[in-house]
Amino acid sequence: MSDPTKFSLLKPTLQTPFHVDFDWWRSMDNNWRVALHDMLCPQHQGAFADSTEEQMIDWIDPETAEVHSMDSMQATIIGHCARQPEFLTSQTMLVEAIFRLFLSSGNTPMSAEELGRRLNRPAELILKTISGPRIYKGLRPFNP
Repeated sequence: MSDPTKFSLLKPTLQTPFHVDFDWWRSMDNNWRVALHDMLCPQHQGAFADSTEEQMIDWIDPETAEVHSMDSMQATIIGHCARQPEFLTSQTMLVEAIFRLFLSSGNTPMSAEELGRRLNRPAELILKTISGPRIYKGLRPFNP
């Protein structure tokens, strides 16, 4: 688990990998499950309608086959909802689009350049947005 108060003094570049730091998001945003619920597809919104607490499951990373403990709602979004065409569109606001792209890719670390190519948005704007003093939705530099 990462320390949500710890940060790097190094200034991120266009090549710095970022990811969603879910530990930070959980500790800093009391409404993180509400935000996740809003991202569920209609099929799964009903399934999680009465879910108020985290249910941790074992999630297997399809790239590395590593087993991680993950909230079941988060796993459902990554495994199904994020793969639906309406999950991420060209009309999605920038921070939300970056966040959703990480979810749809299994939270694989990506640089601002990679994010820019995949979202068809300027890499410099992405870097400026996610490397500033304010942290949005746990978007932080990736430190393995």
